[in-house]
Amino acid sequence: MSFKAIFKSIFLLALLSACNKEMPRADLIITNTDIWTGNENQPKAAAMAIAGDMILAIGSTEQVNRFKGATTEIIDAKNRFVVPGFIDSHVHLLMGGNALLSVELRDANTKKDFIDRIARYSETLAPGEWVLEGNWDHTLWGGELPKKEWIDAFTEEIPVVIYRLDGHMVLANSIALSIAGINSQRTDLAGGELVRHPDGSLTGILKGSAMTEMLNAIPPLTASQKQIALRAASDYLLSNGVTSVHDVDSLGTYSAAKELYDAGDLAIRIYAAKPLNRYAEVDFIIAEPLRTAAKKKLDIWLKTGLVKGFVDGSLGSHTAAFKDDYSDRTGDDGFFITKEEDLYTWISAADKKDLQVTVHAIGDKAISTLLDIYHRIILENGKKDRRLRMEHAQHIDPEDLESFAQLGVIASMQPYHAIDDGRWAEELIGSDRIKTTYAFKSLLDNRATLAFGSDWPVAPASPLMGIYAATTRRTLDDKNPKGWVPEQKITAEQGLLAYTKNAAFASFDEEIKGTLEVGKLADFVVLSDDITKMDVFKIREVQVLQTYVGGKKLFDSKGDVVHD
Repeated sequence: MSFKAIFKSIFLLALLSACNKEMPRADLIITNTDIWTGNENQPKAAAMAIAGDMILAIGSTEQVNRFKGATTEIIDAKNRFVVPGFIDSHVHLLMGGNALLSVELRDANTKKDFIDRIARYSETLAPGEWVLEGNWDHTLWGGELPKKEWIDAFTEEIPVVIYRLDGHMVLANSIALSIAGINSQRTDLAGGELVRHPDGSLTGILKGSAMTEMLNAIPPLTASQKQIALRAASDYLLSNGVTSVHDVDSLGTYSAAKELYDAGDLAIRIYAAKPLNRYAEVDFIIAEPLRTAAKKKLDIWLKTGLVKGFVDGSLGSHTAAFKDDYSDRTGDDGFFITKEEDLYTWISAADKKDLQVTVHAIGDKAISTLLDIYHRIILENGKKDRRLRMEHAQHIDPEDLESFAQLGVIASMQPYHAIDDGRWAEELIGSDRIKTTYAFKSLLDNRATLAFGSDWPVAPASPLMGIYAATTRRTLDDKNPKGWVPEQKITAEQGLLAYTKNAAFASFDEEIKGTLEVGKLADFVVLSDDITKMDVFKIREVQVLQTYVGGKKLFDSKGDVVHD
């Protein structure tokens, strides 16, 4: 029997038992509302009853009111729009939490602004404390990569290692490089680059695998620091209507989240990934098959089973791997971060252990290579419900569009990147290749499963902004008012499905969440407006009013985060 059957059977048996005495009573009823359920068999509803953390009834006001009892809390939603809790299919949870607590460089739009922000933040730290995250974007001030010389003078005792917003290059200052033992005598490793001045000295920019030694030199977060970061991340996500995340990092999220769960203070549901190249760790491999892991109560809040790898880097850092050269740099077609033979070995072994595999691939060469590896794995390991995923899938060769559905590969994509990268991407890859870049509509037309996320803190963790991006494709500089590559626009409802039903499917959770149905978890969001009926250009103005997780209101726009 499937977990779905077991889960619903237990719930219904409990109801039947209660019915022998009296009609089951709801703890909470949401009425006078416009509910988009995501359930094709019941697309709309006017009211919803909740018992405990699950949906007891959903339908008309008359149907739902049958479950009202003397102690039932009744909430008049004033005809607001209600949707399932958003599921962000790609976040870096601890990085995001730490970014909220560190210097914010994402919108620094001049060299001076970049320098001044680091200087001001450094003044708040004691000698030896690190400046991390940052998430700068050099395209905002004309494209010049930052240099350690910009910040060395006021950070002599403050190590600085700050990411470019795509996470595929960092700027390290002199003291940080010294701590890591990295100097100009080092040679570049495969899959990486130490950027140098004309005289051969280091600029402080490290790309791809060149970052590894530097990142390993950063002191690991303490358990307390991880919990603080997770709390900050949770509050931020709830304010954006996000109730579940797929955390693609390996920074110790699971253990920190488990401690919060044990204390009764875990506020969002987490599907935590581990590195693909460490699939054999005994503390991670679960003894039972992935499809039955969610039987445990803990796994409704926190579960593992996902392993993540990399093929290439990113477009903005010229580390995404393409079949042809970058349009702005002859002889440069990017590079693979991981050798193809290693990817095959690791993916095959993880798949044999019933782990779900997802791999980062951005350039068309990386995407084609990964699809070929997946095809080989399917042929060799046999058919099963493995739900292979590809993270980003940004720049697809048109010949590969059909392969996603044919192989059952879920395209886990981040639509906000399209309106960000669209400001400059054509300069890097030309007018032909952009036709199938962030190819949301082409993938759906070819019957692929599309799951949306943010890549936070690389981009804002706002599903509404993601849906705005997918439906308008209007770049952040407003220079594409009708949309950048407008033929790849999708509808608001398709965007909603990608952030709810499809995202739940992408983590084997469609039996318990992703749609609002009887017997599923009562995770839902109250929005100020119906985004399926409005001018899509106004979606970014829609507000998240309340966020409920398991029937409990954990965010209210009037009082901000309300959980303990």
